[in-house]
Amino acid sequence: MRETETAGRPTAEQIERLFVGSAPRHTRGEVARRAGVPSELAQRIWRALGFATPADETPAFTDADVEALRRVAGMLGSDLIDETTVVRMARALGQTTARLAQWQAEILVGATLDPGEAPTEKELAAVLELSRKLLPEFERLLVHVWRAQLAAAGTRLLTTTDMNAETVPGRLTLAVGFADLVSFTQVSRELDEQGLAELVENFESRISDVVAAHGARVVKTLGDEVLFTASTAETASRVALELVDVIRAEGREVRVGLSYGPVLPIMGDVFGTTVNLAARLTAIARPCTVLVDQGVAEAVEGRPGLAAQRIRRRPARGLGVIQPYVLRRS
Repeated sequence: MRETETAGRPTAEQIERLFVGSAPRHTRGEVARRAGVPSELAQRIWRALGFATPADETPAFTDADVEALRRVAGMLGSDLIDETTVVRMARALGQTTARLAQWQAEILVGATLDPGEAPTEKELAAVLELSRKLLPEFERLLVHVWRAQLAAAGTRLLTTTDMNAETVPGRLTLAVGFADLVSFTQVSRELDEQGLAELVENFESRISDVVAAHGARVVKTLGDEVLFTASTAETASRVALELVDVIRAEGREVRVGLSYGPVLPIMGDVFGTTVNLAARLTAIARPCTVLVDQGVAEAVEGRPGLAAQRIRRRPARGLGVIQPYVLRRS
């Protein structure tokens, strides 16, 4: 009989064996020695991955951890990447997968347990058993989606990198958009925790679907606000107008700000004046409207179905006086 099928509350050891294959058996020093990685570098990698640093004599690492570090040693030994790059890649992997794992765990628990009732030991064991059955397929899906997203990211970099010699190295030229849910603070006070969670998830899912459908990218979500980018101002404009319609159909209102120009990509996020300008435009936009900067307005001029109307200049914190345009369908 499998451990996950036995009665009683699942233990930490059962969870560990299910997801990583074996219980911890190696100390921090042992795992580094067995993998052939300097102890200091191993510690930097574990921290970058988001794991706590155990005491020196605590058996906190598995055979799978040893194999993972051996792969790192192989990459370093063949001079494919240096230590700095290894640690940066580890941090990207750790932060992304930590959020993914937490999110998926919450979805699975929410789908199988009654949020209004304390779970029984049998119900918790059933969640673990369901995880066991789904794990192989989710693992294959994860690798496939990751590879597909790498391909998409590479394509975006090729199409958005400005080859002009005057361009600052490491910068991209992108359209940046912020979509902000109107009256979120007031609405959140009227909802219970479950209702608020459903509102946020529905808002983010609707926007993510629209952004993805146009080949754009969601950079990050902030509850009542979503930051997205697109390779062209025209694409971002069509995304923004559709977002207004989709959210309005849900009985809510959204405002959107768009700007087009150079951005600095760091750790999957984007920074720079172009991003700040999009945020300022969002802040002054009226509900169910899209405000854009001059770069977007010029880029969509003459494009079918799009029109940008100049409005009065406005002061924007940190940017001085800016010239907004209202984006509409023509």
